[in-house]
Amino acid sequence: MRSSSAGVRGSPIRTCVGCGVRAAKSDLLRVVAVGGEAVADPAARRPGRGAYLHPREDCVERARRRRAIPRALRASGPLADGGLVGYVRSLTGAGDGQAAGRAEGDRARRGPHGEPAV
Repeated sequence: MRSSSAGVRGSPIRTCVGCGVRAAKSDLLRVVAVGGEAVADPAARRPGRGAYLHPREDCVERARRRRAIPRALRASGPLADGGLVGYVRSLTGAGDGQAAGRAEGDRARRGPHGEPAV
């Protein structure tokens, strides 16, 4: 059984399509299909079915290998995901430093997939 990482009681929980770990919706990135392409929806405002994953390159790569994003979005065929990969790399790369510092602090309090450290 996979661990649950409900941060706040009552917060919505979603499952990462990459690693399969359950996490608070606010910790995951929503992905939607737009015109044959899987695109990031960080504001979670785009219409249509959404899939969720951790905004980390390893989870995106696992989801790509397993073809989990098109399956979760119930797409009839493969989806281009270059924009999604670029978006996640911009988040995890040498961006503004503030996001990187926040991610480092989160890792100190959480395990490798977002579950609370024991």
